[in-house]
Amino acid sequence: MPTKKITLPTHFIDLHLHLDGAITLDIAKALAKLQNQTLPSSSDAELSKLLSIPPDCEDLNEYLRRFDLPISLLQTKESISEAFYLVQEKLIAQNVIYAELRFAPQSFMQRGLSQRKVIEAALDGLSRSHLSSSIILCCMRGQEREKANLETVQLAKEYLTTHDGITALDLAGAEGLFATSDYRELFSLASKLDVPFTMHAGEAAGADSVRCAIEMGARRIGHGVRAFEDDALLSLLKRNQIPLELCPTSNRQTKVVSDMKTYPLSDFVKRELAVTLNTDNPAISSTTIANEFAYAQSLGITLAQEEKMLLTAVDAAFTDKATKDKLKQLLCKSNSIE
Repeated sequence: MPTKKITLPTHFIDLHLHLDGAITLDIAKALAKLQNQTLPSSSDAELSKLLSIPPDCEDLNEYLRRFDLPISLLQTKESISEAFYLVQEKLIAQNVIYAELRFAPQSFMQRGLSQRKVIEAALDGLSRSHLSSSIILCCMRGQEREKANLETVQLAKEYLTTHDGITALDLAGAEGLFATSDYRELFSLASKLDVPFTMHAGEAAGADSVRCAIEMGARRIGHGVRAFEDDALLSLLKRNQIPLELCPTSNRQTKVVSDMKTYPLSDFVKRELAVTLNTDNPAISSTTIANEFAYAQSLGITLAQEEKMLLTAVDAAFTDKATKDKLKQLLCKSNSIE
């Protein structure tokens, strides 16, 4: 039986992409060579197993173990700069016209770099590519993170710009273990400093985590899938048009939803929520942004709805109006969006 042909948008935007989750086999080998670092195996097959999850991924814990090797390769100024450059070049090849790459500077200090040096290396790598892109700095959930998180917020304010640089903050990490509300004081400071932020919420924890993130001032919600558990919250999301950064493949693999037949993407669209599609960790999940859009169509989303999501992503982007205008012009021209 012939496979039904899928028509996808011609250009894409990715607002939720972790740098350390985007280190593919070829990038990992390039980073190792750059810094004379010995990889744990000379076998591409074995390395691939360390960088990406198997089809039968058990849970989020197994998924998170795939960050170990990429993070070990991102501990020098040269490797961080090169990683930002190489990931952006890969995105260009996949017809991505704008991306926001996020990472936690405190995770890349194992070999003596300060957060400031990590950020400066990231900005260097960002500037080497022609991709229109921004960086989101992640604060991390966890024990004894207060000092490092405070420094991340302060550095975000210091380096904050409106495009082609640091444009926002995020809260990432073990949401199921460390409640979003625990970081209220930290992000109150971010608000006082006028640093915009998104937050991982409604992934490993439920709808209350999403509501808390909104109350704390999050302009976007990373994932937000479990908002479907609360109709009043869905009404709030629609009324305020707070963008959701959905990542369907990642959500399937980490068992955020037990059965993807109940994945709420189509329902969110029907409810007229502000929905965007993203990759999360393209190397770990073995996906691309085009694959995410193809997968969305298998979940009942139409091409016209996907094109609308791309315009929603432009409006949601942490960048300036001039950049947004250029992106909208390109999308409308290439995708025939009215």
